[in-house]
Amino acid sequence: MKDSCLAFKRVFRQGEYVFAAASVAFAALSVALLIPHSSILRQVWGSPATSVIDKLNFTVSLYGTLGSNLSLFSAVILLMTVALLGVNLAILVFYIRSRRASSGSRIAQATSLGGVVSAVLGVGCAACGSVAITALLALFGGGGLLLLFPLHGAEFGILGLVLLAVSTVYLLRRINDPLVCKPE
Repeated sequence: MKDSCLAFKRVFRQGEYVFAAASVAFAALSVALLIPHSSILRQVWGSPATSVIDKLNFTVSLYGTLGSNLSLFSAVILLMTVALLGVNLAILVFYIRSRRASSGSRIAQATSLGGVVSAVLGVGCAACGSVAITALLALFGGGGLLLLFPLHGAEFGILGLVLLAVSTVYLLRRINDPLVCKPE
């Protein structure tokens, strides 16, 4: 655990990785909050009668749906997921850059990618469950299957969060691994 903390400090001591993590987290939060309102956003931004300031104010006001459209549980899962997603991708970029010249572990990169994909598939709200999973299941007539889960699809968000946490810890451990074995 101490090595993971040292690796975390090593990565985020550099401002570019803090900025990258914050940028990715904000972008992911924006996607999660604004995509459900994409049709009205197209109407507002396509209207010549509305000023740019009003369009921006309306868009920013949609971030308030975090507290009004999501349950407390879903909002916490979403915020934790986007924060961990930003951290994970920043650590992954650091890891890839530090190992670029050598034969870095593809397992760490694949684990991180798996955590990111599952977290993205698990994004959703209490009303509609997991957006991506619901859409995929609906294609095959299985949208009602999410009702069989105790949390109605929120399990995918929790699973994504767990996988992101595991991949982040795994990446942090790999950062401190030497590229070659230590001589005895």
